Amino acid sequence: MKIKYHLIQEEKHTKARLGTIETNYGVVETPMFMPVGTRATVKMLTPEELYEMHSGVILANTYHLWLRPGEDLVAKAGGLHQFMNYHGPILTDSGGYQVFSLAKPKDITEEGVYFKSHIDGAKLFLTPEKSIEIQNKLDSDIAMSFDECPPASATHEYMKKSVERTIRWAERGKKAHQNPNQSLFGIVQGGAYQDLREFSAIETVKLDFDGYSIGGVANDNESKEDMYKAIDYSIPYLPKDKPRYLMGVGEPADIIEGVMRGIDMFDCVLPTRIARHGNAFTKHGKINVKNAQYKEDFTPIEETCDCYTCRNYTKAYIRHLLNVEESLGGRLLSIHNIRFLIRLTEELREAIQENRILEYREEFYQNYFPKKKD
Repeated sequence: MKIKYHLIQEEKHTKARLGTIETNYGVVETPMFMPVGTRATVKMLTPEELYEMHSGVILANTYHLWLRPGEDLVAKAGGLHQFMNYHGPILTDSGGYQVFSLAKPKDITEEGVYFKSHIDGAKLFLTPEKSIEIQNKLDSDIAMSFDECPPASATHEYMKKSVERTIRWAERGKKAHQNPNQSLFGIVQGGAYQDLREFSAIETVKLDFDGYSIGGVANDNESKEDMYKAIDYSIPYLPKDKPRYLMGVGEPADIIEGVMRGIDMFDCVLPTRIARHGNAFTKHGKINVKNAQYKEDFTPIEETCDCYTCRNYTKAYIRHLLNVEESLGGRLLSIHNIRFLIRLTEELREAIQENRILEYREEFYQNYFPKKKD
């Protein structure tokens, strides 16, 4: 079945909203953080560990799965859920972000994008139709339209042409979509240009997708100000009865700011990526567990955290694992970091329900950014 979004409550003081999304694999609550499983696995973690973290939707990457092991093999296995044994909802991105990081401007045509494989340099060509065909075969619950991902530094002239092409590609992708059990999201682009964000949102909504995402905010080291502008310029034109997804964003403060502006869904590789380098989220900011100060620290990463790692292991032990390059160290920090962001969205849902999200943000920031205290 297609997903169904239900708006439960709008927070009184902001645009934050509480909702649910009905999927083929149960009901998930929003706002939510979605762990990223690029190659049909959230790095180093099992589905059972994800369930214990209260993970709902997870992501997989169309480009990477197209190259290895191939969409036909995944389809033969019964689709992504069977292949990776994850019995929760899965969203696949279009592959656009990876493709455009590999392509040169001259290789972007109206028909599609020419680029070289990051694995062996083989020449590849991806079109909106091909991206959708791959995602249909992967059989995710939510597929994403194929869009151009220009850098934030692009000129207004280039960005305008890019937005117009993305809308044409979205229409082509929608026509190519053949999986009746898979929902399809449109993507709003336009950089930090208000007129282009508004135009992109209005024209994309006319195509009547099952949900809408705001893209182009994690492509080119955009400033926070530009990210928030992109949301503010887009949200007023997106329907209230469908989910809104901010792509590639996972810093705790950005999740809070996004929720307050009306975003329902977030994803990012950040929690697992920083974990592999020894970093952990805490309510008092990020810490690096490899630092010498934790050598004899026999307390958990965070006393109030309910994750498997914090219930069972100390900073001293995790530091030891990291320093001797045992992969368990990165695994344990990944569990904690993902649970931290999922727990953040759980707390945000509670704050929306109680109409106190401004107070929640103030309290969170005072702890997370202690230097900002008066």
